[in-house]
Amino acid sequence: MSSTPLSRREVLAAGLAGAASVMMPRFPKVLAPAAPWFEISLAEWSLHKTLFAGKITNLDFPKIARQEFGIGGVEYVNSFFKTKAWDLPYLRELNRICAGEGVKNVLIMIDGEGQMGDPDATGRAKAVENHKQWVEAAKFLGCHSIRVNAYSRGSREEQAKLCADGLAQLGAYAARAKINVIVENHGGLSSDGQWLTDVMKTVGMKNVGTLPDFGNFYEYDRYQGTQDMMPFAKGVSAKSHDFGADGGETTKDYARLLKIVKEAGYRGFIGIEYEGSRLDEYEGIKATKALLEKLREQV
Repeated sequence: MSSTPLSRREVLAAGLAGAASVMMPRFPKVLAPAAPWFEISLAEWSLHKTLFAGKITNLDFPKIARQEFGIGGVEYVNSFFKTKAWDLPYLRELNRICAGEGVKNVLIMIDGEGQMGDPDATGRAKAVENHKQWVEAAKFLGCHSIRVNAYSRGSREEQAKLCADGLAQLGAYAARAKINVIVENHGGLSSDGQWLTDVMKTVGMKNVGTLPDFGNFYEYDRYQGTQDMMPFAKGVSAKSHDFGADGGETTKDYARLLKIVKEAGYRGFIGIEYEGSRLDEYEGIKATKALLEKLREQV
């Protein structure tokens, strides 16, 4: 096969292009830093003593999270604004404060609104109805979830069936608002990881999930319980109680727990929930944040 010879002009142009490529400095590519695999939020319960003492209010909470601790996500507890679920001026003010501080509303923890697994059908329906106002408040605030309690009475199997029914009813309502209904291991059978997993499987809804808490397993192994709950987790609560001289949490293996969370594929907020007594609330929150930041790079 014959080929057409290059002209003198084409040869000269190719040579100049090659020389230019050699002479051009080669700068290394600058890659943007990878986003951390979880963000840190602050659960309002960490400040419950200060709140109950009246030293601060729920409206102060986002400002304190940002200004005192440098935390950009908050998890509310409805007990601290119990009558405000339908108070739109109040919720607008809360949103305004958060926007000013650059704080994200993550979720609302709901207590005192009835048993989701009440054996009495009327009581169960009432509990579902009571929680609906918090679904709407969460939507208004831009939260992704409300945390509820899976409490009931009766045998293990009966409680699972009843709680699944209540959660499914509330989940159907919350789905229309694009809000998740998540259950924390928070006492009773809900602190049994296998029982709660069975409840989640029975409900079988994408927006009904779990909020594993590192500290609330009691008689159930906390590491197994966290692993049980992680497939359904839409949040994680980093419960802390006390710290050693090295900054480690003395009552649980945080590195082991975070490894379980990471290996489950979880990527989202992990909420600080300090509940100790030796350190004051502010120091306990700071110690928990420092530990999470350290382990976030290591795990």
